[in-house]
Amino acid sequence: MSSTTTLLPFQPATMSTAQLAAVSFLARYSARTHRLYQFQLREWFAWCERNGLDPLVGVQRAHVELYIRSLGERGLMDSSVVSMMNGVRGFFRFAHIDGLIPADPAVYARLPKVQRDESRTQGLDRLELIRFLQVAQTITVHHGALAYLLGINALRASEAAGVRIEDYADTLRGHRVLRLVGKGNKPATMPVTVPVLRVLEACRGERTEGPLILRPLSGQPIDRRDAYRMVARIAKAAGIPRHISPHSLRHAAITNALDAGVPLRDAQILARHADPRTTEHYDRARGNLDRHAVHFLTAYVAGV
Repeated sequence: MSSTTTLLPFQPATMSTAQLAAVSFLARYSARTHRLYQFQLREWFAWCERNGLDPLVGVQRAHVELYIRSLGERGLMDSSVVSMMNGVRGFFRFAHIDGLIPADPAVYARLPKVQRDESRTQGLDRLELIRFLQVAQTITVHHGALAYLLGINALRASEAAGVRIEDYADTLRGHRVLRLVGKGNKPATMPVTVPVLRVLEACRGERTEGPLILRPLSGQPIDRRDAYRMVARIAKAAGIPRHISPHSLRHAAITNALDAGVPLRDAQILARHADPRTTEHYDRARGNLDRHAVHFLTAYVAGV
């Protein structure tokens, strides 16, 4: 590649094979995922240019592993190295599928081992979640709606910010439902319980359409960053000393559902996880201390 400063857009007439493969791969994605993979490919292209390599043609597994090592030497954590390679590995995989290269040099490249046995996010226990929801409603109706969508319906920050009044207007089989498009452009339908509906209706007011949650001062629709700021404000007002993010609320919704006796499969549906192992991470995180075997063993041998 002749220039690493402009991975996109390319001039079609002057595209190299590597640039064509990059454009073809990135065209599969949109929004945040597109930007993330574009950044990861830009880093790969820049490393290849510094080392006199074509980013696609003639690349071997050894080159890919040297790049992986260079990421670690930059101080990236193992999990960040693995994340940085997602776009690069996809780039090579589809270049191979499209017949641009005879083999995929990244398929067998060794990545750092990252233990993912449990989620490290600090959620809220039952009493903290109740307190958070109560306090949120005392700030503004918009804070209240956001808190319930995150902490009860387990929405992601961008999903909650994108909810429109029309999205929860339908009734299905006797249930008021919320329709949304989630991660990976996957549509989802979930029930809106009476307490949640009451808060959403208070936020809606007299409006009949448009974005539900607005910035209290300007009246403009919130975005993902606003959601983070609003959650932080609620946590501070609720007296929760640790860092709380929108994902903490989503985490709390899932773990408290499990604590309430919701089967793992139903918790997976609530979380909209494609892989049940992802939900299991939340399950292990919530119970690995309170239900640890050492408690039972200590009680068993207490008389020794």
